[in-house]
Amino acid sequence: MIIKTSRLILRPADISYLNSTHAYAGDPENTKFMMFLPYADLDETAEFLRDAEAEWNQEKPDRYEFVILLGDTHIGGITLYMMEDRSEAELGWVLHRDHLRKGYATEAARAVMEFARDDLGVRRIFAGCDSENVASYKLMEKLGMTHSFTGTRTNRSTGDEVRTELVYEIFL
Repeated sequence: MIIKTSRLILRPADISYLNSTHAYAGDPENTKFMMFLPYADLDETAEFLRDAEAEWNQEKPDRYEFVILLGDTHIGGITLYMMEDRSEAELGWVLHRDHLRKGYATEAARAVMEFARDDLGVRRIFAGCDSENVASYKLMEKLGMTHSFTGTRTNRSTGDEVRTELVYEIFL
């Protein structure tokens, strides 16, 4: 499964992207607003990528983990987490800091949302972010998502600190 946009190629994540994934997913500054990041070391990143690759080999994956490529450069990842009835999914993304604020996350998210609707039959997509991650919730708004819930979460980088989470959704 490969998705192409005007500037990007989205392809299934696998272990061949270990070092480039760890460059952004293991960087504490790059992932300060992320729930499950940063990865502690290359071994943890490798485990994540092996799990993602195994998921792609399932008949009906519960998670579609794509790498985002700009030409031959791996600049980030985007994930679609399927809910149990498969009519809903959660969307998540992370880009290497060198590639922020250039519209790549928006472009990748739109392509994955289209894939979810057209190929998987998803009718509702939601996404969440730390309330201080202004760029993330602005991106959700740009995608046509609306704020639907405010809750709490903890981010790996901040330990046990309880943070405010904003959840946005869109019906396709």
